[in-house]
Amino acid sequence: MLKVEEQQPVEFSSALTAKFDEISSRYPEGKQKSALLPVLHEVQAELGWLSANAMDKVAAYLKIEPIEVYEVASFYSMYFLKPQGKYMLEVCRTGPCSLVGAEKLMDHIEATLGVKEGEVTADGLFSWRGVECLAACGFGPVLQIGPEYTFYENLDAQKVDTLIEELRKK
Repeated sequence: MLKVEEQQPVEFSSALTAKFDEISSRYPEGKQKSALLPVLHEVQAELGWLSANAMDKVAAYLKIEPIEVYEVASFYSMYFLKPQGKYMLEVCRTGPCSLVGAEKLMDHIEATLGVKEGEVTADGLFSWRGVECLAACGFGPVLQIGPEYTFYENLDAQKVDTLIEELRKK
């Protein structure tokens, strides 16, 4: 269920609105809803997450009902419905990765960052979560780091610590 955590006013930049226009032009008249996924990606790239107010503005732009936007945004795991850290660490938690230590890796990330799954570190840099299959079953445990979605295989605690330190230095 969609949980609204913040209700700050949202204003899209003129550059973002122009991007919406470009995306929408790819679809026939009356089919603007087809632009929903790429438009949501653009909003999230600019704002960092999808607030209810941002989703309402997307619905108004695309001339669809707000619930149609909420349904899509809450279905796909690539959309964030609450603020996230600058870097999102996503650990595969499905069977093959679990067998080779994904849970221990997630426990290590929680202890290292000092936040539980889905929370944001005090410095705003990191969030983490377990996700479904990242399609590298023979190379687990695996991790991807957004927003660039760089991918890392055969991880252990030391390798994760190195990745976190590299991200802190950026």
